[in-house]
Amino acid sequence: MTGSETPSPPYAQEASDAAETAARLAALDRYAILDTNPEKGFDDIVLLASRICATPVALVSLVAGDRQWFKARVGFDACQTPLSQSVCSYALLQPGLLVIPDLSADPRTCGNVLVTGDPFIRFYAGARLETPEGVALGSLCVIDTQPRPEGLTPEQATSLEALARQVMTLMELRRAQDSLRAVNAGLEAQVVQRTRERNRVWEVSPDLLGVLNADGYFETSNPAWQTVLGYTPEQVAGTVFFDFLHPDDLPRNHSAWDAALLRGEPALSFENRYRHAEGGYRWLSWVAVPEGGKVYCSARDITAEKAQGEELAARTTERDRLWRSAQDIHLVLDPDGRIVSVNPAATTLLGREPGEMVGRPIFDLVLPEDAGVTRDALAHAERDALPSFENRLSHADGSLRWFSWVAAPEGGLIFATGRHISEEKKSAAALAAIEEALRQSQKLEAVGQLTGGVAHDFNNLLTVIKSSTDLLKRPELSEERRVRYIGAISDTVERAAKLTGQLLAFARRQALRPEVFDAAQSVRSIGEMVGTLTGARITVSISVPDEPCYIDADSSQFDTALVNMAVNARDAMNGEGRLSIAVSGAARMPAMRAHAVVPGPFVAVSITDSGSGIAPAELDRIFEPFFTTKGVGQGTGLGLSQVFGFAKQSGGEIMVESTLGQGSTFTLYLPRAECPAGRSEQAAEAEPVTNGMGTCVLLVEDNREVGRFAAETLAELGYSTVWAANADEALAELEKVPFRFEVVFSDVVMPGRDGVDLAREIRRLRPDLPVVLASGYSHVLAREGVSEFELLQKPYSVEELARVLSKAVGRRRRGRLASQT
Repeated sequence: MTGSETPSPPYAQEASDAAETAARLAALDRYAILDTNPEKGFDDIVLLASRICATPVALVSLVAGDRQWFKARVGFDACQTPLSQSVCSYALLQPGLLVIPDLSADPRTCGNVLVTGDPFIRFYAGARLETPEGVALGSLCVIDTQPRPEGLTPEQATSLEALARQVMTLMELRRAQDSLRAVNAGLEAQVVQRTRERNRVWEVSPDLLGVLNADGYFETSNPAWQTVLGYTPEQVAGTVFFDFLHPDDLPRNHSAWDAALLRGEPALSFENRYRHAEGGYRWLSWVAVPEGGKVYCSARDITAEKAQGEELAARTTERDRLWRSAQDIHLVLDPDGRIVSVNPAATTLLGREPGEMVGRPIFDLVLPEDAGVTRDALAHAERDALPSFENRLSHADGSLRWFSWVAAPEGGLIFATGRHISEEKKSAAALAAIEEALRQSQKLEAVGQLTGGVAHDFNNLLTVIKSSTDLLKRPELSEERRVRYIGAISDTVERAAKLTGQLLAFARRQALRPEVFDAAQSVRSIGEMVGTLTGARITVSISVPDEPCYIDADSSQFDTALVNMAVNARDAMNGEGRLSIAVSGAARMPAMRAHAVVPGPFVAVSITDSGSGIAPAELDRIFEPFFTTKGVGQGTGLGLSQVFGFAKQSGGEIMVESTLGQGSTFTLYLPRAECPAGRSEQAAEAEPVTNGMGTCVLLVEDNREVGRFAAETLAELGYSTVWAANADEALAELEKVPFRFEVVFSDVVMPGRDGVDLAREIRRLRPDLPVVLASGYSHVLAREGVSEFELLQKPYSVEELARVLSKAVGRRRRGRLASQT
């Protein structure tokens, strides 16, 4: 019946499983007893149970999904209670009788709110209600407000179980009565419905229906006669059926009439033509059943089908003509690829007679290298229409022929059409060779232009370095001049590094350091430098939105791109004019060059000048390396190339709009990024340049000269160095003394395993050991980025080397200290 909320009954939570619950609920649905009105039979049973067991309360309790519902009750007001308060659910756990002498002393029920509170029930006895299939539905229970240590007497227990069986007998009888009523109601409804349907069918049927008497007259006819043939019921009834017939059909119909009435054949099917009331004839397909001296007839108008049959016959003749005369091969294949039928074009195209090919697998003709794609195509064609594919078939003379195929399935077969394309293949190959030659020519031209530009700029830089080193060798050189020449070498190296960086950016091979930053803030910050670059005679205006415009890119290269575009604009204005820089959001990137419109969001950075503009013929060349319209010595032609390469590598694009005599607008589109969580605007703490204090560094460098210089530099900085010439040697050194090193300093490009692979292997073996990578250029870095490890770009200064090593070692030591505390 009822129970406490804490703990919940085991039947609801632990002892019950999904299968038992589903079976119980399904059985209750079949009995259709839940929430029904009281019934005297059930009420009499609970009354008897209460009196036999001498209890104030007796219930017929049915356990539903989330409640227990009482079909009959004595001494209890509620008609149902939540299942979470059920005691009757315990009776479902065992067959027969469940007796709990004192609910307040039983651990399963002592906390029940109906035990601890009103009505303070104390005694429970319940006999399980069980279907003939053994599914427990609930219980017939008796309840008292006084404990009964002795429980029920044997007679009371036997009587309670007998009454429980009577409850199930009543439920079975009730279900049988419900089923019988449903069957009777259904049969009556079917009779009414079928009569109505028969009459309705007679009225609305498009087929002609009628009853023909022995004299050859239709005693009854449905409305379809008027729809199909134009005759009223009176006209049909007053005309002997032979008068409706086409003269050519009379002999066959006389035979059918004799078969129906004289020989008594059970059913007849035949076709004939009936005259229409307005002239002409309609083809009818008849079914006639003789019975009791009459013939019950049904006829369907097949005039359209007859016309279609004639048209189909004509089309079949045309299709056969096309099959025989087609220049393409037509094949019918079974699902295994075996040829069922082939048209005569096989003789012309493959030198084989159709009879020779039927029954053979198509793979006997397919070039072995094309068998895989052919097999895949057949598998696809079994399910759906096949897009065009190509393969090669062998000719009877041993040569190969290219074919382009389409196919579709129908009726368990594959219908395929193959067009001979060997000549097209030859033409396409010749065209491809010409296009490749043109590309090679263009590539050679670009390489020549690049080589010339690089050689020119680097020869200038090398001249400065060579002259400075020659002057430094002079013994009488003053200190002031020595410092000046050393500074010139250092500045020239930085210029050379900048030149290689711009070249790498154009080639989209530069190792970028992407980070999420506010493009609007970067433009604000660089605005003052742009004013310095352009000079006092150029008015610079900057327009940025108040809200941040975050992008995920290399901030340094972004600044470089802005400077390059600003310098290009300055030179276009000959040092005088107006320069505007604007930042805005863009929902899409417009179509330009080879790509269509790209949906956003994007951040657009535009630089507009009032210069001379760009000729339309030169718009497609301005991003080529070393292309410039400036005079000799006024520019390298790499500035816009860097912008182009940076935009492409960052997932964006650079667009230019220009009008001669009015100026140009360059717009840099970059994908917009989400604001990083917990973003801090504080600048990162600068790592001081400190002495290595004997810190042990594993140096990995395959170039002997670079390795010797790096080892000497590290020694000067106070580091202890072990030099390995490759990744395998480095791993061997780590294995010798695992905790000897505090940092690994490795080149990226090395024979065998490169620096990135080495760094990842070290991270796997020693997650706490920091790795610093060094490279001037690497396809590995350009492809995968450097976010996993510290990167030192070549050429690097001694101060940069000291700072990055100190930063890596310091971070490791701080991490170890934090883990200890």
